[in-house]
Amino acid sequence: MLIGTESQKYALLLRTWEAINTERALPGVLVSLSEVLLPLVPYDSTAIIAYEEGGRHNLYAMHVPGRPMEEGETLETYGKRLAKDAEPLSEVRPLVPYPAIPPTDDKLRAEPYVCDDLLEKETWYEHDFHLAASGVRTYVVILLVVNGKLHGSAVFTRTAPLKFTQQEISILREVSRPLAVAVANALANEEIRRLRDQLEAENISLREQLGQAPWFEELVGASVPLLRVRDRVEQVAVTDATVLITGETGTGKELIARAIHRRSARAHGPLVKVNCAAIPETLLASELFGHERGAFTGAIDRRKGRFEQAHGGTLFLDEIGELTPSTQVMLLRVLQEREFERLGGSQTLQTDVRLIAATNRDLGEDVRGGRFRGDLYYRLNVFPVHMPALRERTGDIPALVAHFASKHGERFGKKISRIDRRSIHALQSCAWPGNVRELENAIERAVILSERGTLTVDRDSLASAPAQANIGDRLRSQERETIETALQETAGRVSGVNGAARRLGMAASTLEFRIKRLGIDKFRYRESTAREYAS
Repeated sequence: MLIGTESQKYALLLRTWEAINTERALPGVLVSLSEVLLPLVPYDSTAIIAYEEGGRHNLYAMHVPGRPMEEGETLETYGKRLAKDAEPLSEVRPLVPYPAIPPTDDKLRAEPYVCDDLLEKETWYEHDFHLAASGVRTYVVILLVVNGKLHGSAVFTRTAPLKFTQQEISILREVSRPLAVAVANALANEEIRRLRDQLEAENISLREQLGQAPWFEELVGASVPLLRVRDRVEQVAVTDATVLITGETGTGKELIARAIHRRSARAHGPLVKVNCAAIPETLLASELFGHERGAFTGAIDRRKGRFEQAHGGTLFLDEIGELTPSTQVMLLRVLQEREFERLGGSQTLQTDVRLIAATNRDLGEDVRGGRFRGDLYYRLNVFPVHMPALRERTGDIPALVAHFASKHGERFGKKISRIDRRSIHALQSCAWPGNVRELENAIERAVILSERGTLTVDRDSLASAPAQANIGDRLRSQERETIETALQETAGRVSGVNGAARRLGMAASTLEFRIKRLGIDKFRYRESTAREYAS
């Protein structure tokens, strides 16, 4: 079939584009190209040569019609398998260097290089030696140019000294255009893969460096109690043990959970956080374990729970002491058997989750009082980490004040260059029932009010300032009565939407502090409520 008219050339190019576009890898491109070309231009093999920096030539893809690459075979082993059938060279020619070809030239034309018979050449290029060793006698090299840039060449060979005609060379030049685009795309994808692998290697190295760096830069301070916590976290983070973090509200229990997750083998997985006190009791089980459609009123769709969301990572349950007895049973099963069902469902789901729990309550005392399951407590308390109250590490307060002053100074566009010494003493003399969180709030207010770069804290504005010595028994009695009334109305619940703190208009941590200071037993209000329901 002769290709002479424009319509014939167009048909050929269209078939070539269609054949090439069905394949992404160059070996597949050459196979598809052969199906189009062989009826027009007989050849025994074809190859793609990529040109690298420094003039190096790299065999990028090769195809021998009738003898395709086998599955799992590399280009090197493929070439060796084909070379076994070639006759040994009886003679060679002197090698000469390649002529200089500009890598980029807007006027560069894809002029072919034609060798009618290798054995008739007086000198050989390097590739001539390899071709002759594989039994090639005649070949054509077509330069692959896209937008004036030379990307490589396509080589078509014959083992017999049968010259390529001008018509055949013209056809090869026509198909070289779509082939050049395919090669350019393949080389670009190869560069993208190389850069991606390089970036991944750099990321791994960076993660290793970050892993060796201190994770506790957010835990400001160097007191003995805080250093003890850091050591505990370093010990348990590399394991998969369940951790129970205890401590008063505002001491930084969530920060510890985040540090353990970041230092663990699950660092690439999710860290899912649940505040058990902030979710209504009727919805807590659904929040943790999910539900099926129609499981209860309002369940219009299936919903994954937090255990499913945290699969492969860490689940942090804050305020775990607020769990209802029924939810405690469900959680115990997950810890024991690593499986659960969604509400309203029958399918048993497996979970791979590390559990970290936190509480500001004395769970041991709750177990003795029958308010928390002992078996669940022992499952949670595998590795306890206790966060000290701020009043137990007052030596860290100056560093914390400087840290928060810098943080909020940058946030509000104020540069704090000096901290009043008397303010430091006043801060260190406070009880801080809200701990570090309350201290940060006080410093944030002080930054807003600061003038001329000096941070000054008004002692009277501190919510946790020690009670004045002249407060009479009458005021103390009124405070006790007000708190006990609120606890009676909320069945002893302190935090949450229906808690006593919400009714009294104060922070739950502040109310807890006052309950302890006044010696109030909040749990007896829960027991009395339970007896009323029982009767």
